[in-house]
Amino acid sequence: MSVTALKYLTIAAASKHTATVIFVHGLGDTGHGWSDVAEMFKADSGLSHVKWILPHAPQKPVTANMGMVMPSWFDIYSFGFNSAEDSKGMQETLTSLTNLIEEEQTKSGIDPSRILLGGFSQGGAMSLLTGLTGKHKLAGVGCLSGWLPLKNTFKEMAQPFASSVPVFYGHGDADPLVKPVLCQTSANFLVDELGIPRSTPDKFGGLYYNVYPNVAHNVSPKELDDFKTFIKRCLPAELAV
Repeated sequence: MSVTALKYLTIAAASKHTATVIFVHGLGDTGHGWSDVAEMFKADSGLSHVKWILPHAPQKPVTANMGMVMPSWFDIYSFGFNSAEDSKGMQETLTSLTNLIEEEQTKSGIDPSRILLGGFSQGGAMSLLTGLTGKHKLAGVGCLSGWLPLKNTFKEMAQPFASSVPVFYGHGDADPLVKPVLCQTSANFLVDELGIPRSTPDKFGGLYYNVYPNVAHNVSPKELDDFKTFIKRCLPAELAV
């Protein structure tokens, strides 16, 4: 499989760099679309040690958008998300993101256990796929307004460590594109099929599934605040040396 190295935007850590967030944008966007969020999170003293890597998707024709060429991590055949899926494109992006994780380990000395992978929509789907079926166990995985891809084969692809990776899953209850029922089904799959326990207030870990009222296919301030808290718990500053 021939995979081109991803181009990306880097937001440097404000203090000594000891952890990294790789955040994967949605369809038609670029890494620049999430730079304001990265800068906002970086300004929090509890995340000053975190560097952000915001990769840019390659340009691809998207079937569901009348074949228009746009930044896309894989082809989408139907926005109903109930048709056949672009498994080949997803596998290519999984490899590209894995290479990015390994580049961060080699060039910056950041172990995968200090890397969190997250994304929005299409990027959220790829974060679940890479973080739970890829070869590296990460500090955590974030999926914002995304869905679980390749449901028919995901369980057999999942790594043995998948059930112990903390997962943040946020979604708006008014999302007209990635329907809330699809996200609920995806979250149930993570628990029932992969064995990821639901989070509890007294212990960190498991699946943090949050539905945000009156939020469409975007993120709300409350969701970003919850996601920031999740990142702090996955990548605590006190491990910095």
